[in-house]
Amino acid sequence: MLTSRHEKYLRELFPGEGSLFTPEEKLIFGTDASRLSRQPWAVVRPESREQIVELLRWAEAEKMPLFTRGRATNVVGGAVPDKGGVVVSMLRMNRIKEISAEDFVAVVEPGVINGDLQKELKKRRLFYPPDPASAAFSTIGGNVAMGAGGMRAVKYGVTRDYVLGVEAVLPGGRVMRLGGRCHKNVAGLDLARLFVGSEGSLGVMTELTLKLLPLPEATASLLAGFGTLDAALDAARAVFGCGTLPTAMEFMAGLVLEAIAGEGEAPWPQGTQAALLLRIDGSESTVAEDLRRLEAVFKRHDPTCLLTGRGQEEEPLWELRRLINPASFRIAPDKISDDVTVPRGKVGEAVKRFQALGRERNLKMLLFGHLGDGNLHVNIMHDASNPDELARARQTKEDVLRVTIELGGTLSGEHGVGLTKLPYLHWQIGEAERALMRDVKKAFDPSGILNPGKGY
Repeated sequence: MLTSRHEKYLRELFPGEGSLFTPEEKLIFGTDASRLSRQPWAVVRPESREQIVELLRWAEAEKMPLFTRGRATNVVGGAVPDKGGVVVSMLRMNRIKEISAEDFVAVVEPGVINGDLQKELKKRRLFYPPDPASAAFSTIGGNVAMGAGGMRAVKYGVTRDYVLGVEAVLPGGRVMRLGGRCHKNVAGLDLARLFVGSEGSLGVMTELTLKLLPLPEATASLLAGFGTLDAALDAARAVFGCGTLPTAMEFMAGLVLEAIAGEGEAPWPQGTQAALLLRIDGSESTVAEDLRRLEAVFKRHDPTCLLTGRGQEEEPLWELRRLINPASFRIAPDKISDDVTVPRGKVGEAVKRFQALGRERNLKMLLFGHLGDGNLHVNIMHDASNPDELARARQTKEDVLRVTIELGGTLSGEHGVGLTKLPYLHWQIGEAERALMRDVKKAFDPSGILNPGKGY
């Protein structure tokens, strides 16, 4: 627990509102989007690397648990101070330190909001591809720590593919500068990328060097509805077979479409059982040709509706996708959410088996996700105030994860492991491999004070 001596030290290192100690001040810092909650012993809000160096020196000497945190948009309990300790909020370290059009890199502090960086880059005709659904409010540091994905992953990859360099402070106050600003670097082990998906368990990141790309000249989007799930999946396979690689390919199953329609007028007719939403980008001429080609592909699969848009006309199509989360609560007051990934060729089987689990347990399943890379979001809708229904929902979650493993998939596609998936991790990763992960952590964090009990 925190002693009066500890509190005095933290107040001096983080004066004024830089440190918080009352229950009211600390309350929000004990939870994240998982809705799990645990009261921290204290909260500190560093503004410089120097403060973090001193904090890590003190924490190692005192064996004080530390839990770094951005905007806490993760849904697996990754930022919850489950073991008790000091929460380190990185939101005041939010400077974009450099944008280089010559090196195609951005150097940022971890508290920079993903969407804010995107806006600054657009002014310079540059582009940072990773785009998690929370991009408008999640931080770059959080995206890196949790290994975030996003809708553009089909064409451009995920956060791990864009981290060139990491500056981090390790327990004891050691400052590590890993990687750099070169787009190719195979000298030694890639320790910088080891921080991607580490869930704050290796060190406190203070600076990130990110790879940039030129901003595409043009974009276009297509929304196609289908009368059956199989028709939608057949159309998706045909997209990849026609020689066009979409920037994004989103999938929405029937109940999702029903929920969205409840929010307002939907463009698909009744009876539509699945929909695909695609975005393409490139030069003006390339986008025009790809759009023509994709329209022809979809028309061969008897769509119930087919809408296209370019530039600003695309936004109404993507607004439908953004409505999924608020619309889901029209189906039931509570949900258990999981993001799982299966091999592309197993998506259809996974969706059908998940839907069958819902029917067996008399629960409604909202299924959507990033079809292009096999990443499915499974929402088990239920009423948590009904003990029997809650028990059925929890059992269904376990069955979803078991099916995922049976199909050669992974328990987490882009949301991390945190607390909520840790009990099941051994289904996917063996004890020898997890022991090796713990050995790696020990090399960085000998006393195990950084986000203890998470990830592996």
